[in-house]
Amino acid sequence: MTRWDIHRVPDMSGRTVLITGANSGLGLRTAQALGRAGAHVVLAVRNQHKGDRAAASVPGDPEVRELDLTDLSSVRTFADSWSGELAVLVNNAGVMFPPEGRTADGFELQFGTNHLGHFALTNLLLPHITDRVVTVSSALHRNVRGINWDNPNFEGAYDPQRAYGQSKLANLLFTLELQRKLAAAGSPLRAMAAHPGYAATNLQSRAGNAVLRRLMAVGNRVLAQSDRAGALPTLFAATEDLPGNSYAGPSGPGEMRGGPTLVGRSAAAADPAAAKRLWELSEELTGATFPITAS
Repeated sequence: MTRWDIHRVPDMSGRTVLITGANSGLGLRTAQALGRAGAHVVLAVRNQHKGDRAAASVPGDPEVRELDLTDLSSVRTFADSWSGELAVLVNNAGVMFPPEGRTADGFELQFGTNHLGHFALTNLLLPHITDRVVTVSSALHRNVRGINWDNPNFEGAYDPQRAYGQSKLANLLFTLELQRKLAAAGSPLRAMAAHPGYAATNLQSRAGNAVLRRLMAVGNRVLAQSDRAGALPTLFAATEDLPGNSYAGPSGPGEMRGGPTLVGRSAAAADPAAAKRLWELSEELTGATFPITAS
């Protein structure tokens, strides 16, 4: 079978796609590919100037809107301003290994940005979505055995690698429970997940540990695939006719690089009880709830 590549993205004319964190890296490459395929791409970014500059490289009629996932009031304002149909939501934005920090609402920065911000955004926008939600996770979700239920914000015990792994595990548990809820409600919408493998982006350059930053910079030059290749699993999950709760990633050894395919996940990421528990915790923390009732 021919390896799936960017030339197999189908015609997206007449469809709107929203991508968080689309001003650089994987998000921008995803936006460029979907714009080239005819989609109306909305780049949701923290910095309007950077977003405008990135949008200049996106074919078609891209749009830039400000969104700060570290502030739930920004998420609500963004969602309240949305009108019209949204075919695909791509939850792409994220932070990786930063120094200890808190969101505007007091959550650990990685858990708050990578999971809770996207959790709230998805539920608030769900009435507008007509096709699917794609959430970008990471193979590093395997580095943690489960959610730290007693201390999800790592208060007094911050470990950037564990906190990142937890946030990426949360992405997969969120996808699992979202798909279960959609199916139970009789909704045709699908929840998907993807991971880029080891892709060279500026995400790794923001690690708080200087030694880790240098090691990852070397890895970007020697081991990583390009950000264009890293975006392929997201594009695969966003455009191919796949079953709900599909998880796309690179097909090469260790899922580090290669063409996109469906990949496995850890046992912790496939635990329906943990997915339900995380959903309930996330509702409590964000105030956002599943808006679709059974048909």
